[in-house]
Amino acid sequence: MATIQDVAALAGVSTATVSRTLSAPDIVSEGTRKRVQAAVAKLNYTPNAAAKILRTTRTRKILVTVPDISNPFYSVVIRGIEESAHKAGYSVLLGDTQYDKLRENDYAEMFQRKEADGLIILASGLPEVLRYTVKRAASPPAIVNGHEYDPSLNLLSVYIDNAAASRDVITHLYGLGHRHVVILAGPDNHTLDGARLQGALECARSFPEPMHLTVSAGGFHTESGFQRALEILGRAGRPTALYCFNDELAIGALAAMRRLGLRCPADVSIVGFDDTRYARMMDPPLTTVRQPMKNLGRTTVKLLLEVLKDPNAQIASIRLPHKLILRESTGPVAA
Repeated sequence: MATIQDVAALAGVSTATVSRTLSAPDIVSEGTRKRVQAAVAKLNYTPNAAAKILRTTRTRKILVTVPDISNPFYSVVIRGIEESAHKAGYSVLLGDTQYDKLRENDYAEMFQRKEADGLIILASGLPEVLRYTVKRAASPPAIVNGHEYDPSLNLLSVYIDNAAASRDVITHLYGLGHRHVVILAGPDNHTLDGARLQGALECARSFPEPMHLTVSAGGFHTESGFQRALEILGRAGRPTALYCFNDELAIGALAAMRRLGLRCPADVSIVGFDDTRYARMMDPPLTTVRQPMKNLGRTTVKLLLEVLKDPNAQIASIRLPHKLILRESTGPVAA
């Protein structure tokens, strides 16, 4: 009997591509689909029925994908996930995708192969290989996004109101007299940044006095915050405040200010996002948006288990509260 490995070798593709072609042909290119179908026909390949039966049993495993396991924000969320999963009798499989789309697809294919009962995505968007599955699902699949809310997707989410959080930040800075603010955001087209940026821009336009916002896109790491802040604050006409879309960027920006001999907040105010454990330990301690990180992780597991218990149940996404934490990194604009 021919195996899936035989089909993959004859078609010149991976076994995952063979599986994807047979289960969701619409998401595979026409050329690849034809090669796989021709190999299946030539080898008279039939998927192993016994293996299919085995895959219908519960694994008691939850797959979690995270874009950057070194980010302290994600480490706390993952702890919340692991604690809740363990309490419910589930093990956690962790995949660090490193913002790599191919890695995201590889882990998504593990879920499609039933190597885990459910999937929690701690990243923006949805892996390409899952878009067909989610779009065609009659009821929400056993997938929960623990990072953002996108109403266009048939996907349960646990999230905060990122637009409202940005409005809180910009209102705070405006009240301190800041009229020139630079936003240190993530990579271009990062969907989470979209909500935060939209909230900031809408808020800035609502004030009686003009508020000038500019955006610097790049990585989310401390090094990126340092390099971008070094360039922005080292040139003429520097802003009076930086709004950073995570605490790592803000910590990097503080280091750049020290390199340039600038004082925070006397010369430039800085706001972060997340309220990770390092935020309060900085000099000065960071003003930042607090996300309920551990609760976010616990709640994603709660939603996922509800779906696994009853896929047809009426289950809604959950919005968690945020809070702007005021510390010493923000202050009035110098006269």
